[in-house]
Amino acid sequence: MRKNRLAGRRRHKAVASTQIRPGRNVILALPAPYPCWNPYLVPQIEVEVTKVESRAERNAFIKFPWRIYRNDPAWVPPLLIERKEFLSRKHPFYQHGDAALFLARAGGEIVGRIMASDDPNYNALHQSNVGCFGLFESIDDQTVANALFTAAADWLRRKGRQEIIGPIDYSTNYVCGLLVDGFQYSPTLLTSHNPPYYRKLIEGWEFEKAMDLYAWWFSDSTDAALRLRRLMSRMKDRQPASIRSADLKNLEAEGRRIREIYNEAWQKNWGFVPFAEAEIDYMTKELKPIVEADLTLLAEVEGRPVGFILAVPDINVALQKINGRLTWFGLPIGLIKLLYYKSRIKKGRLIALGVIPKYRRRGVAEALVLQIMEEGMIKRGCSGELSLTLENNFMINRFLEAIGAEKYKTYRIYRRSLDEKGPA
Repeated sequence: MRKNRLAGRRRHKAVASTQIRPGRNVILALPAPYPCWNPYLVPQIEVEVTKVESRAERNAFIKFPWRIYRNDPAWVPPLLIERKEFLSRKHPFYQHGDAALFLARAGGEIVGRIMASDDPNYNALHQSNVGCFGLFESIDDQTVANALFTAAADWLRRKGRQEIIGPIDYSTNYVCGLLVDGFQYSPTLLTSHNPPYYRKLIEGWEFEKAMDLYAWWFSDSTDAALRLRRLMSRMKDRQPASIRSADLKNLEAEGRRIREIYNEAWQKNWGFVPFAEAEIDYMTKELKPIVEADLTLLAEVEGRPVGFILAVPDINVALQKINGRLTWFGLPIGLIKLLYYKSRIKKGRLIALGVIPKYRRRGVAEALVLQIMEEGMIKRGCSGELSLTLENNFMINRFLEAIGAEKYKTYRIYRRSLDEKGPA
């Protein structure tokens, strides 16, 4: 009897229809009996995708990942208060761009979410016509994923966009990329994490690879520093810059110096979009509690900033202990835990390294990395990650391999034309 029922399910054809009009919800009918059981779906129900409008819906959007990752030991729950600020219309991205959030429901239960975003600055710079999807989370069901991608794509079409890329949260200046290798490792600060099946769901909507990004691991900083010193010995006559720590008392001014270097150093990189002044002020404010002087360095030539390196303690190690909350029952239990574990962190993330074109291949980047290694990692007894590097940035990738870094994670950004409707 059991075999007959299973055979019947295998023979059953999934039939789903989609009718989407501007301003309407996306409704996809699931087949019955549902061929792949899921705790959030039952047979003979519809998947409905709606735009997030209320505060309650936004809170539901923020809290949905707890359902997806509750059995994933590598996941790091984000701070709820930080997510609310990130998704607020007061975020500086909205001074020049726009975004919309969508929730998918089935039988009254939330089964997925997605954000669509439109960045005119990116399109003006690259003479392109693209929009982004990000913050994608879904149960393991292609029909639900298709409904979410359809909603995001239709929103972008109404903006006049002809292509969709992602996962990208607002722009490449924020969290981006789908993890496709290295699932067993917890994400470091400002990097993403997702179940392996997300790749299947994304590619199932006929997305294609646009670019891979790499995360590199330094398990032995002493060995890396030794290799780097040997490399530096051959470049000492060419290295014109002086290296100094950031002035944390004037962090806002330092942030704007870093912004100038970043926008010049990255301008020819794939996916680059310049940091607006309001965005770098926002990022500086967000990182201020964890920025440390010996981990934030600037290279200067005759007083002019020409390069920088930014590393931070990986606060995700502490965030993993507090489940997204600083307070419990009105008491600062989460905050106390955060401060306790923060003081014991022995892991860091090198977030950014940039040198303006004129001073590349002259030892400036190498000098910045060496000082971080010696002052920030070896003395503290820390290991750490450098991320993210573009797969086509051969110069930096070869450099990292040469000093003993291990490529241990791969993230992927996808693209798809919006000229035609995606699969239902």
